[in-house]
This record gives sequence, structure tokens and C-alpha cells, in this order.
Amino acid sequence: MHFDSTDKHAHSVDVTPSAWVKRWSDLVPPGADVLDLACGAGRHSRCLASRGCRVWAVDVDVSRFSDVPAGVTLSQADLEADVWPLTGRDFDAVVVTNYLHRARFGELLDCVRPGGLLIYETFAVGNERFGRPANPDFLLRPGELRERVRGAFAILGFDEGEVAHPRPAVAQRICARRVGA
Repeated sequence: MHFDSTDKHAHSVDVTPSAWVKRWSDLVPPGADVLDLACGAGRHSRCLASRGCRVWAVDVDVSRFSDVPAGVTLSQADLEADVWPLTGRDFDAVVVTNYLHRARFGELLDCVRPGGLLIYETFAVGNERFGRPANPDFLLRPGELRERVRGAFAILGFDEGEVAHPRPAVAQRICARRVGA
């Protein structure tokens, strides 16, 4: 399920890239093929396209993504449907923020090419005291991202705990490079 960082204020759209994504985006070279999964309004798609990446932005609802910039291909797809819409596709980097659907996690990791990056950030257990999401189905368990990538990825950065921006929340974040070249 996807949660915009501005859920409390549904009328506003946050176009500022996540500090976590910005921190690691320098490792994504210009010309790279990037998947922005559950892209929302496109804040990360815009950031990566401005760095010369070819971005495929995917979301179940693309209505919030206006003014699609050069370098971005916008695609509407149900990421939780019976058929995984990304079968056979792979990318130099995959960026995911504020989204978790455990049933597709293996297929998502398969989208990262050998040597490619996974930059992932979403809500974790403990976030329920700050509001949505509060359902444990949409909250990462302690260390879950680290466990999910174990063996197939080298972890470059991992963080979990309370964050203050753009609103108080409990988050888990990882940047990892798929092993192999």
C-alpha cells in the first residue's frame, strides 16, 4: 500500500525528494535506467531525470503526477494485481518510498540488475503512534529490509527509527547494491 508523506494534508503535494533518496542518488550514474515504484507525484522521478537518468515512473494512480519531464516515462499499473506488471524488466536502480507490499518483494528485488542499486524507504513498526499507516501489514518489522536483501545485495547504508521530516514518523531505509556485475 502506498502512503504519500502528505496524507494528513491530502490537498498538498510534496515535490521535495526524500533526504534518503537524495543522499544515495549520486551513486546512480547519468543515463541509468531507473524504476520509481509507487511514484506518487513524481518527486524522485523528477530528481533522477534532472540528473540525466531514464526513469520509468509507475503507480496505480498517476493523476497526481503532472508535467511529466523529459526522461520520464509514466505508467499506470496495479502493483498488487495478480500479474506483476514488471515481469522481464530490470533497472540500474530501483527507488521505493512510502510503499510496502510484501507479496511482491521478491519480484521487486529481481528488477534490480546485477551491480544496480536499491534505494528503499518506508514506514516501520512504531509509526502507528504518529498516525497512518498504522496497520502492521504496511509497517516494516525491525531489520526487515536488511533481512530481505541478505545474500543478494551488499548493504551500503541502513537506518531505522524516528524521523522528523516531512512529518514525524518511524521509518526504515536501505541503500544496497545487487551483487554481481
